[in-house]
Amino acid sequence: MKRLIIAITGASGVIYGIRALQILRELPGVESHVILSSSAARTMVEETDYSLDAVKSLADVLYNPKDIGAAISSGSFKTEGMLIAPCSVKTLSGIANCYDDELVVRAADVCLKERRKVVLLFRETPLHAGHIRLMQEVTANGAIVMPPVPGFYSRPQSIEDMVTQTVGRALDLLGIESGKVKRWKDTPPPLNT
Repeated sequence: MKRLIIAITGASGVIYGIRALQILRELPGVESHVILSSSAARTMVEETDYSLDAVKSLADVLYNPKDIGAAISSGSFKTEGMLIAPCSVKTLSGIANCYDDELVVRAADVCLKERRKVVLLFRETPLHAGHIRLMQEVTANGAIVMPPVPGFYSRPQSIEDMVTQTVGRALDLLGIESGKVKRWKDTPPPLNT
C-alpha cells in the first residue's frame, strides 16, 4: 500500500485538493493521509458546494492540523511524499523557513528531510520578490513548486477538465499514475489552412 499525504490549505483553489482526494479514492493501493487547515475549511465554503464532512469522508486517514505529534510528523512513518493543493503563501513561507508550528508544515519538512517528494500547488498571483524568494528556498530544499497553470493542449472543455489535468500532473510528480492525464502527442495535428 502506498501512502500519500494530501494537505489542503486556505489559498484559493481548494478544488485541487478535493479533486486529488476523489482521484485517489478511485485508485487501488493508495492510502490518503489528509490534513485540512481551518483556513481551507473556510475557503471551501466560499468556493465550492462540498461540505466539510463530505471532503473529510474522502480521506483514508484524517489528521488534526494542530497535532504535530501525528504519525506523518515522523520520518519513520513511510510515505510516497506530499501534495499541498492548494498551497497558501503562509504554508510556502512556513516550509521555506522550517517553521514547524502546525502539521502541514511539519509533515512537509519531514518529507523533505527524508528526501521524499513534496509538490506545492502554490496559488498566488501576481508575485512579488518575497514570493519568488520563498519559492527558490523551498526548491533548494527539494520541494517542487507547481503553480496550477492550465495547459491547453489537452483541449479542456470545462473547469473540471483543467483541474483534473493539473491534479493528474501533480500526482505524476509523486509517482502516482492516475489514468486522468491527457498526454502530449508527438504527432502534430493537421494544420487547418
